[in-house]
Amino acid sequence: MNQRLPVADGAAVRLRAARLLAEHKGAVAAVTLIQLLAALASVGIPRVLGSMVDLVSGAPGADAAGRLQGLIAVVIALAIGNAALTGCGEYLARVLGERVFAELRERLVGSVMHLPLSVVESAGTGDLLGRTSRDLESIRNVVRRGISQILVIMLTLLTIVVAAVVTSPRLSPALIVPVLAVAPVFRWYLRHAVPAYRAMNAMWAEVDGVIVETADQAATVDAHALGARRNRILDRAMIEVWSTEQYTLWLRIVLITALGLGSFAPVIAVVAWGAWLAGHGAVTLGAITTVALYAVQLRTPVSEVTFWIDSLQSAGAAMSRIVGVELVRPDREPASGAVTGRPPRVCGVSYAYRPGHDVLHEVDLELIPGEWLAVVGPSGSGKSTLGRMLAGIHPPTRGRVIVGDEDEGGIDLTALTEDALHREVALVTQEHHVFACTLADNLRLARTDATDAELERALEVVGAADWARELSDGLGTLVGAGGVQLTPGQAQQVALARIVLMDPATLVLDEATSLLDPGVARSAERSLDAVLAGRTVVAIAHRLDTAAAADRVAVVIGGRIVELGPHAELLAAGGEYTRLWQAWTSD
Repeated sequence: MNQRLPVADGAAVRLRAARLLAEHKGAVAAVTLIQLLAALASVGIPRVLGSMVDLVSGAPGADAAGRLQGLIAVVIALAIGNAALTGCGEYLARVLGERVFAELRERLVGSVMHLPLSVVESAGTGDLLGRTSRDLESIRNVVRRGISQILVIMLTLLTIVVAAVVTSPRLSPALIVPVLAVAPVFRWYLRHAVPAYRAMNAMWAEVDGVIVETADQAATVDAHALGARRNRILDRAMIEVWSTEQYTLWLRIVLITALGLGSFAPVIAVVAWGAWLAGHGAVTLGAITTVALYAVQLRTPVSEVTFWIDSLQSAGAAMSRIVGVELVRPDREPASGAVTGRPPRVCGVSYAYRPGHDVLHEVDLELIPGEWLAVVGPSGSGKSTLGRMLAGIHPPTRGRVIVGDEDEGGIDLTALTEDALHREVALVTQEHHVFACTLADNLRLARTDATDAELERALEVVGAADWARELSDGLGTLVGAGGVQLTPGQAQQVALARIVLMDPATLVLDEATSLLDPGVARSAERSLDAVLAGRTVVAIAHRLDTAAAADRVAVVIGGRIVELGPHAELLAAGGEYTRLWQAWTSD
């Protein structure tokens, strides 16, 4: 069963949000100040209108008309000022939100890129895909628009309440008490909504995983008639999502109902309480008008807070899963940036994906500098796992994989920094990816400073120069999603060309040419052999013609190296390699 990635608690999420905003404290302060001024201008209008009511209802004076005209001018000025400040604040808040969201997205991608591969594999496709797509999308609107809207709501509520108290301390409780009465519903909603949204996001990740895995392995699903079974798995996952969606919808209905009452009640309470106070001469008609207008103004932020509270809970649940990616503990502690340029040595290595179930057993292997070593064996024998040990992908369960002088104890591959590790050894597998950008940019992922001539040479090395030249814009042609769709073989050649550009001291090929046509594969391997002369190459091969051309062959059976030597010697020995070779040549 897949082990999902960790989920951060509320404290960790609040800390991360606070740090993101603290990095933009200047912009946050500017937005807050502008929105506060806009809110003050907004609440100033009812205050002036109340003064106008008192002026009109009072005894007429000689200067009453002039004062009324002045108050009208003030209302117009406040309205214009409110509109200008609101627009300016919204613009600055949108810019702030875009920057914060971009940084959050970049940090998530950075965290994902540095996740231990064992963690990614155990978590499964759906969990990581859900966090980098659906979860990120869930917080997108909150970050981009929510910052400004939530600030406006908070500042508007605060200024309305303060203005109501200043206008009439006796009348203001009629405005405040009905709003405070909704607080218990808020607390109840928050207590139930947060875990519900977290569960729903996790279930959607499960759905995404089922869909992606079924689509990616469609050929296997068809070959083994697994379509009905995969549909049943998807149906169960969708039923769980639907049930959770219904529960969160019911929570929202309760919240909306309570807030609806909370937005209407203050208006009625202010008018009723104000009428009683006015009958006893405790407040003026202007004060009642002003506070009643404040109650009307209160309806907008109270109504909007319904949407944003719900959005915040969904975003908070998504944020806890995004921040959780950063909580994954590394499987190594880099301690050295030294590059020796020598091939790695395997010393008594055992490895288990699950405790107590070793797939490698006490393996010893010393590579000869500059040799081409082929690693062969039946499926499931541990070839790819051994390749990952040699590439420093996984730390061994027991034993060591080291580089450097044996007399000095050597340096564990997993103790090297990422840059040093990639300069020592690189792994290219049968899995590959073409990014949605130009062919040149795809290649420069391996070396950003590579010239066009070096890119063309790398393509020529792997036998891809001819089809690359035939592209409409050559190296500048857009490939991948939205561009030219490369065939699996061409995509694998691009991956091999990246390795040529990296030019590591040791190269581990894990059936890297298995998706190429045999003729193209042999051509690419011969080209790599010529370019990497003097380098150490470990080829984990399915095609034994690769082994025949290698300097030595290591035969892996049941997680152990049972034979090691040149092709001819192993054939003459009549052992496991001979049987593999006879099975290969008889097909």
